[in-house]
Amino acid sequence: MTDLTELTAVQLLDGYRKGEFSPVDATRAALERAERIQPEVNAFVRLTADEALAQAGESAGRWRRGAPAGLLDGVPVTVKDILLMRGGPTLKGSKTISDQGHWDEDAPSVARLREHGAVFLGKTTTPEFGWKGVTDSPLSGVTRNPVDPTRTAGGSSGGAAAAVALGAGPLALGTDGGGSVRIPAAFCGVFGLKPTYGRVPLYPASAFGTLAHVGPMTRDAADAALLLDVIGMPDSRDWSALASAPGSFVTALSSGVHGLRVAYSPSFGGQVAVRPAVASAVRRAVERLAGLGAYVEETDPDFTDPVDAFHTLWFTGAARVTQHLGPHQRELLDPGLREICAAGARRSALDYLAAVDVRMELGRRMGRFHDSYDLLVTPTLPITAFEAGTEVPKASGHRRWTGWTPFTYPFNLTQQPAASVPVGADGDGLPVGLQIVAARHRDDLVLRAAHALYAAGVTEVASPSRRIIHNERSGASPS
Repeated sequence: MTDLTELTAVQLLDGYRKGEFSPVDATRAALERAERIQPEVNAFVRLTADEALAQAGESAGRWRRGAPAGLLDGVPVTVKDILLMRGGPTLKGSKTISDQGHWDEDAPSVARLREHGAVFLGKTTTPEFGWKGVTDSPLSGVTRNPVDPTRTAGGSSGGAAAAVALGAGPLALGTDGGGSVRIPAAFCGVFGLKPTYGRVPLYPASAFGTLAHVGPMTRDAADAALLLDVIGMPDSRDWSALASAPGSFVTALSSGVHGLRVAYSPSFGGQVAVRPAVASAVRRAVERLAGLGAYVEETDPDFTDPVDAFHTLWFTGAARVTQHLGPHQRELLDPGLREICAAGARRSALDYLAAVDVRMELGRRMGRFHDSYDLLVTPTLPITAFEAGTEVPKASGHRRWTGWTPFTYPFNLTQQPAASVPVGADGDGLPVGLQIVAARHRDDLVLRAAHALYAAGVTEVASPSRRIIHNERSGASPS
């Protein structure tokens, strides 16, 4: 029998169309998987089983009538608990947010999914306010890696990545302010796309400003293109939202990489120490791109690490989001978040504007770089997943999560589209990610290249832990 939790959204839709199975079958399978993995992986803060099955039943009726509501009718999806989803609280991993009140509004991306008939399984875990590159919080605890639960899933969209990897819904909405879609995608062996800023509208606006993107987390690039076709539509609540894309991202996938100019930067000109297993897996995938007809040149973008500017923008954003809290509430915060909020509060307006200057110069440099190259390819991360429950690897010497994510946050500063593609595993079976970056507004090129790697079979990685998937031990499921 077909294991419905192993199918992509595209495959589920094909099955619905042919009458091989129904949205109710797929939703029930995804919910059962979510309940099984939850005690060990902790991917969810809330499962909405009754609502999901009701939505799936309505979808099944539409498919029987031959009248699906939209592009994703009946497909199970999850939503990171940073984004509003009506009917329940959005607590953002924080004990400082009350679950009382009226929760009657969807974020733009969630609203688009609802319009297209998607089935909402529940909300996935996040660190407090999405502040760091791993997923643990005072509210919901530690989220663990689907391949090895002693390791981190990454973050801040760690719950979303773990859910997709383990079959608890093929589609997930994540957010990315410094790598928060790409980091967990790389650690968990799934696909994650940070679209061009504004391609997916965001409301309410993030305290981290125009660093924050909403993006798809999926089993492959084809599913991400389909999801982006749905959520990448304007919304009047976001003043910075882009106009509709000129064409379908799904349609663009078939163009391949033949003739594309690809710059391969293995270490940003020696600025980043990359583990040998990561470097080897990424290089093999880059060689495959060349074999598929891309013109590949090993070269580096012309910039130095912009981490100080990023910290100024990130820390001040954190200070702003917690500005209203009193002393008692501040004691409830993640200690690391308290630290960066204090650091952000000490930054001046002139410090902030100086960081904006660095950002604009970086954007100019990357704009010129893409005059010569269609794509930039790097490792997503220089390492594979480390021990769960820590912000940085032990004995690494890093103080903050930005110390081990030098390939991701620069492209939040520049607002460029960037994706992580799983391209292998290290000696411990932990996934390795390759990052593909394009000029602003060229999300289609990122998706084309990623899809070409999937089609060429480059993206096979170690399977998620069967022990987790088949874990039958009792444990409290999220309510």
